[in-house]
Amino acid sequence: MGLSLVHSRARVGARAPAVQVEVHVGGGLPTMSIVGLPQAAVREAKDRVRAAIHCAQFEFPNGRITVNLAPADLPKSGGRFDLPIALGVLAASGQLPNEALRDVELLGELGLTGELRAVDGVLPAALAARETGRRLIVPVANGAEAALVESADVRVARTLSEVCAALAHAKALPKAERIEAHAPDVPDLMDVRGQAQARRALEVAAAGQHHVLFVGTPGCGKTLLASRLPGLLPEASAAEALESASIASVSGRGFDPATWRVRPFRSPHHEASGAALVGGGPTLRPGEISLAHNGVLFLDELPEWNRHALQMLREPLESGVATISRAALRCDYPARFQLVAAMNPCPCGWAGDASDRCRCTPQQIDTYLARVSGPLLDRIDLHVDVPRLPPSALRDDAARGEPTAVVRARVIAARERQLARAGRSNAHLDTQGTEATCRLDHHDRLLLERAIETLHLSARSLHRILRVARTIADLAGSERIETPHLTEAIGYRRLDRR
Repeated sequence: MGLSLVHSRARVGARAPAVQVEVHVGGGLPTMSIVGLPQAAVREAKDRVRAAIHCAQFEFPNGRITVNLAPADLPKSGGRFDLPIALGVLAASGQLPNEALRDVELLGELGLTGELRAVDGVLPAALAARETGRRLIVPVANGAEAALVESADVRVARTLSEVCAALAHAKALPKAERIEAHAPDVPDLMDVRGQAQARRALEVAAAGQHHVLFVGTPGCGKTLLASRLPGLLPEASAAEALESASIASVSGRGFDPATWRVRPFRSPHHEASGAALVGGGPTLRPGEISLAHNGVLFLDELPEWNRHALQMLREPLESGVATISRAALRCDYPARFQLVAAMNPCPCGWAGDASDRCRCTPQQIDTYLARVSGPLLDRIDLHVDVPRLPPSALRDDAARGEPTAVVRARVIAARERQLARAGRSNAHLDTQGTEATCRLDHHDRLLLERAIETLHLSARSLHRILRVARTIADLAGSERIETPHLTEAIGYRRLDRR
């Protein structure tokens, strides 16, 4: 008879709560049971563990084996507990010293041959292990991901035998090595021909982290503009990058440690479900809005999206958090993304075009535009028309706009002014911060009030206009909001006039 305790980590949202794997080997008929709210993949670990122990040339104990995954009220999923369960069985049966497991945490799925396979959610586990001061052992395939956490003691192994040898002090495991980070080539804003107003709106959006909606005919460059936004944004800080990488790590969709400093750009198809967009499913995975955290979410063909899915965006756009609740569990995923949306002006796409080819009735146009609710439009700061370009603007020798590097320099300078003044970008100012930093003189206040009354804007829209005007002033290097800054900000409320 014997008892052992092994430390591991579960996956709940973007967190990695501690799990104690308690293994008891006693007398009785040979059997193995796993308790502590295990899901199917965890219950199946007993067969993988048995085969892996035999292949590692250890003896699988006879008798009744009970594995308790504590805390018992926390759901456990995936194959991440295979390795700690196997080591717990070996320690409880006297084949490994219990003392060797005291200061180590383990994650890993076992193959039948004893090979260690990668699991998801290793980065949050490495962050949590660093706080406890314990050494973390993970499969080799997860080593580069876990090595992103500086000052964490992360070791990697290929097989169960290697881990057992290290715990028996026969051979030390190698440290996890970080892959050199690299940034992919960023599309240049110079590729966008013409569209001076849309380029200007994109610069304003990048400078203040404002949401933007492009409205225009098919093929006018809306998607091209959206793809250039990530190149205008400042480089993510280490804390921001780790937060975004942690969400990608738990998503189960693959994570490349070499691009962890790159701001995410997500562009889901318009037929994606609400759960795919906001998050959910059987294991409460993060959705596209969380995968775009600290980056850009591009929603093309906005009116073609499921209305329910779009309505689910309203709270995260305000709070920066996606909350997924179930009867037994609740997860909060960060979702502070920058929204770029695109849509046509009518069902056929040609309303307002100089070619006069649109045959949509006013009722059809109103029905089409009404698919995007007023409360959602209210949360988008910039509504921008993107007209069809004349053929002369598409010639090879036609004049081009400024490159990304030039515009990005202005964006970074404006962001630095905002951080020095309020500690955050203008789009994220609260009501008190808006009142303190977006003051208007008497004449401009009257101008804004007339615009609010004429366009029937909400109090939310008023504050968003002020924040956009503050960003425009920051781009101009102005200490206060001038009349041209305010009028430009009001002009971006295009869809409020319908």
